[in-house]
Amino acid sequence: MSAKNISVVFYGRRFLKQDWNYEIDEQAFAEFFARLREEFAGFDIQLDHQREEDLVLDVKGYGDLLNCVRIRSPRDGFGNLCLGHIIGASPNRDLFEDIRRGVSRVAFAPETVEPEGSNKVVCHNCGCGC
Repeated sequence: MSAKNISVVFYGRRFLKQDWNYEIDEQAFAEFFARLREEFAGFDIQLDHQREEDLVLDVKGYGDLLNCVRIRSPRDGFGNLCLGHIIGASPNRDLFEDIRRGVSRVAFAPETVEPEGSNKVVCHNCGCGC
C-alpha cells in the first residue's frame, strides 16, 4: 500500500481584535514541521504544508485561529477539515502542539474524527461543514 498523504493548509487570517493577535514564527514553524515530517515518515505517512491565503477568515480568538488551519487526508475521506473540528478544544492554546495532535489523530485514528456534515458542532462557523 502506498504512503498516506496528509496536508496541513493555512488559510489567510484577519485579526479583528486590536488586543489579540497570534503571530506564527515562520522559522520555528519550518523547524517544527521538518521534525514532524521526519517523525511521521517512519510510519509511511507523507506530510506537507501549504498556504492558501486567498481565502481569508476573520479571527477573534484562538478557536477561530484553529479554523484557519485545515487538514486534508484524501485516503481517510477528509477533504478539508478545520483543525478545531479534528481536535475540539485546545488545552494549551499552542498551535504547534495542536497541529501535532490533529495530524496524529488523522494519521492513526481517523475513525475518531466526527464526519464532515455531521450535526455535531465543534468549531466556530468556519464553513467547513461540521
